[in-house]
Amino acid sequence: MEFGVGGLAAVCAGFFTNPLEVMKVRMQLQGELNARGKHAVHYRNVFHAGYVIAKHDGILALQAGLVPALWFQLFLNGFRLGSYQTLANRGFMTDEKGKIVFYRTVIAGGVCGGVGAIIGSPLYLIKTHLQANAAKEIAFGHQHQHGGMVQGFANIFKSHGVTGLFRGASAAIPRAFFGSTAQLTSFNYCKVWLANYDFFKGKPLSSTFAASMVGGIVVAVVMTPFDLISTRLYNQGVDAKGKGLLYNNYLDCVLKIQRSEGFLGFYKGLGACYFRLGPHTVLTLVFWDQLKSYYDSYQMQQKM
Repeated sequence: MEFGVGGLAAVCAGFFTNPLEVMKVRMQLQGELNARGKHAVHYRNVFHAGYVIAKHDGILALQAGLVPALWFQLFLNGFRLGSYQTLANRGFMTDEKGKIVFYRTVIAGGVCGGVGAIIGSPLYLIKTHLQANAAKEIAFGHQHQHGGMVQGFANIFKSHGVTGLFRGASAAIPRAFFGSTAQLTSFNYCKVWLANYDFFKGKPLSSTFAASMVGGIVVAVVMTPFDLISTRLYNQGVDAKGKGLLYNNYLDCVLKIQRSEGFLGFYKGLGACYFRLGPHTVLTLVFWDQLKSYYDSYQMQQKM
């Protein structure tokens, strides 16, 4: 049941934050492998990006890739949050006195996230392709012409088989490992810390909201470089043999971004990343805590 609760919480959050994901992807691809000031700037900030996308691609383009995005959230977070909660229930993250053990929460959050990302990698691939697809006037990055999720899977499978569907998975692991452990570790510690204050006692929703806000900031700062690398690798075009046209592998992608765009290139779209990850973290963790609370209450009633 923990897996179902975690997946449902993320799906609920994903529906509301998908437009921010579209803006983030577009901004991360803007000026790919071009130095600052050497490329056109179609998206000045997250608010301008939303306006430009709606103007050129239509208002519905802000929900591009919604179907694979929600399926990805279900598979990724169903496993990630479900397995994390299972470990928490068995006392893996605490010592004999019930106190949180830092390295255990880091390992649990990272490993659960990494495995979940591999499971959902094909869905993340299609999601990225659909969200990056833009009108010619505002397009950056390779433009994959998929008519939708099913056609996208069919196109890739027909050309490159099962391995083609897991293209970019090498980038998904560090993205999910560091993002997941940053989110869950900061959220966990913050909730425990807030419990010491009278204002939050007896107010589980308030403490969850405040802790998830902190988690959103931490995960945006930690995850943005890994997220950008992931977007670039997933979205790049490939030749007939399935080899990337821009990047040979993860390390090659990192080095090329550093050489051409500099350190700040890894933080392209940071504002959009926070506006997406912040609300998504808040909504996911609030939904997660509330659904767990409802489920626990239901179990108690069944036992009475």
